[in-house]
Amino acid sequence: MPWLILLASAVLEAVWATALGQSEGFTRVGPTILFAVAVVLSMLGLSRAMKDIPIGTAYAVWTGVGAALTVTWALLTGAESASVWKVVFLVGIIGAVVGLKLAPDPRPVAADEEAG
Repeated sequence: MPWLILLASAVLEAVWATALGQSEGFTRVGPTILFAVAVVLSMLGLSRAMKDIPIGTAYAVWTGVGAALTVTWALLTGAESASVWKVVFLVGIIGAVVGLKLAPDPRPVAADEEAG
């Protein structure tokens, strides 16, 4: 469940980043409200996920997925021009996120756990 919360928070990161760009310096009401709601929910989800996922992994996944989705949305809507290199590096970001999920977490065993 923490990973699903983290991924949902990353999606919300892409939402607030996109809304921030569309708010034109917080002068447009709709995008500004969307930004405010999405950023709060995104941060709440990230903080909840960090209770079960190490902070470095959680933050890297959150920013990586959020950034990849933000760029992908910009490419799909024509806000940014596409190139082979952008696609290659987006695939690299997603590959790194999958790698972080699959990598074992070699947490040291505390002395009192060994005696248990």
